[in-house]
Amino acid sequence: MVSTPTESFFSQVDGELEGVGFSNPQQASNRRRMLDVVNELHLTGVQVDIDLPVIAVIGSQSAGKSSLIESISGVTLPRASGTCTRSPTECRLSYSSDPWQCTVSLRILNDKDGRPLGQPRNEPFGGPIFDKAEVEDRIRRAQCAILNPSIDPDEFLRDEGTPLGREVSFSVNSICLQISGPDVEDLSFCDLPGLIASVGSSGCESDIELVKSLVASYIEKPSCIILLTVACETDFQNQGAHQLAKAYDPEGTRTIGVLTKPDRIPAGEEASWLRYIRGQEEPLTHGWYSVKQPDSKAIASGITWGEARDKERELVEQLSGVLSEKIAQRLPSIQDDLYDLLSTTDEQLNKLPKPPSNDALSEILHLLSTFSKGVAQLVEGTPHIEGLLQAIQPACDTFRAAIRTTEPDFRPYERMCALRDPDKHKYVAPKFLLTEDTPFEPKDNSKAIFIDDVMNRAREAVTRELPHHYPFVVTKQYITAFITQWQKPTEALFRDIQRILIQHIKTFVSQHFEQYPLLKSRVHSVVADYINASSDQTMDQIQYHIAIEMRPRAVNEQWYSQYREKFLGHYKSCRPKAEQPSTTFAQQFQKYSDSGSDVFKQVNKILNGLNEIGIPGTLPSDLAKLLPPDPYDAAIEIMAGVRAYFQVSYRGFTEIIPKMIDFALILGLDRDQALEKALRDGLGIGSVDGHARCKDYIKEPRAIADRRGELMKRRERLETARRKLAEVW
Repeated sequence: MVSTPTESFFSQVDGELEGVGFSNPQQASNRRRMLDVVNELHLTGVQVDIDLPVIAVIGSQSAGKSSLIESISGVTLPRASGTCTRSPTECRLSYSSDPWQCTVSLRILNDKDGRPLGQPRNEPFGGPIFDKAEVEDRIRRAQCAILNPSIDPDEFLRDEGTPLGREVSFSVNSICLQISGPDVEDLSFCDLPGLIASVGSSGCESDIELVKSLVASYIEKPSCIILLTVACETDFQNQGAHQLAKAYDPEGTRTIGVLTKPDRIPAGEEASWLRYIRGQEEPLTHGWYSVKQPDSKAIASGITWGEARDKERELVEQLSGVLSEKIAQRLPSIQDDLYDLLSTTDEQLNKLPKPPSNDALSEILHLLSTFSKGVAQLVEGTPHIEGLLQAIQPACDTFRAAIRTTEPDFRPYERMCALRDPDKHKYVAPKFLLTEDTPFEPKDNSKAIFIDDVMNRAREAVTRELPHHYPFVVTKQYITAFITQWQKPTEALFRDIQRILIQHIKTFVSQHFEQYPLLKSRVHSVVADYINASSDQTMDQIQYHIAIEMRPRAVNEQWYSQYREKFLGHYKSCRPKAEQPSTTFAQQFQKYSDSGSDVFKQVNKILNGLNEIGIPGTLPSDLAKLLPPDPYDAAIEIMAGVRAYFQVSYRGFTEIIPKMIDFALILGLDRDQALEKALRDGLGIGSVDGHARCKDYIKEPRAIADRRGELMKRRERLETARRKLAEVW
């Protein structure tokens, strides 16, 4: 009851409760309807997703909170040493003309392992109670069931009593009391465990923070009305419940304060506590109350619960009014919140990979089929800069350039002449190649092969040949010398293409099988083995082709002959004339580009004369062939033949090798569905345990499965709450 230990100790400032009460039948009916709506929503468990109006009763341990609950609800709560309340206790009080009764149920939000359920389980705990004296024992048994989630709750209803011990110290699962009767007011609230300042030797330090977090999870929500209990026997500022309430409601707009145990205020300190009642200290929008339960003398005299609580009606009416008002304010936005959260949840579900198929084998076959089609498109080429073929092209260009640099650097000068006057004996690029090939010029003279070097090698190779005849082995040696250099660029090209292919295929595998990590890992392994096997076969073909190139043979005689004649003219033109040793025909011929020069006129005169005597089609560069015999003609013949063979063979080689790798290694992935067949064999789809393997392959990752389950549970709660709200509002 509202206590006045001194003449000036009042429950509220006079006049604050004017108009508040249950005397208006229409007002009482509206309040009851509001409470019914929010109670139905609480049953769905949607309070974990949206902010539902609720009265949360909080206080420090032994602050008289349980006694306050008893005075409001009319039932006795279990009493024990330490913290009595170890889980939230939801009380739904409603007026009824029928006889008094109480039903107890358990609202299970988390399973035995502490994982949230989608739809809370509301499990009846025993039958209806019609005797108030039986409620205390039923609540005690219900709390034991809550704190031992692995045990069947029915075990705690047996007559032999409740088992000792507990599996968890505190729980978010709730005990729900539905109390109705003719002397019961309409009100709903949730009694939370008392805040702990310290734990004994048998306690756990983490329980202090656990209880604080549990209480905070309720009162942090803007629609929560905080019923704060503060014991007058303890210094106000040292009570943790007040500090916590002020942290989440600093303006005091949704907190109702209750001072308990006012009879224990030390003599002379009443005035300091009256300042709270009068709103002079820690003012609250809905004010402060002071309550005192019947003392031992009153209980001994036989005072009834009804007599003791007459003056608490003001507090109950205030609580009911504030809660109803909060519900009325919140209901329209609750509906909007439900729709918004449903939409957001659906979007999040849609972003997740689709759930695994019930037909695992068909799902795997479909995945492999679509993967093979994707690989076919990948290796055939895509019109994007990030495509496989686009990524390979730079490696092919590097390969061609590397082969081009193996060109034999023949110089139609004696070595000593080049040493004496290097500026006049530089490398001269054939002009006929400038329009048909990439210009090439040696970096230095380190690989230069001078005409006397060639002549000396030819003479050294002579065995039984006739005079002026030289063995073909000399030409072959020069040819095999530059072909031998093709090995490293070819291997480098192969490695680059293999690496790029593996990178692209690996990326594609990761994207295609991203949803199934086990399947992705296994596919990666099978594909890697397949590419390695194909790589070995491709490299064997490349080595076979290089071996063929090592045996010179002019298959395309026309091209070879044309190039040989051109190189003969080029090398002869670079040779100095006998009467002018320092001046070559090539140097004179450079003036031909000047149409006003004497060389231009003389050359055209010669060409016209040749045409008149029946030798048409002669080019200016062909005139070098008319130069007089040179003692190095044999060497020039060898040089021209080798250089012509290089020009023909290097072009063919730089074309065939990339095509060979492309055909054997890249396009081989899609040829005759070879890769798909390898995947089926490698994954063991056709084996005896193929179906079981497929189930393992498409088993969803734990993180995604948990996330999907969480979202599905949230959606279930939200949809149930939406339907329930539509039914009752």
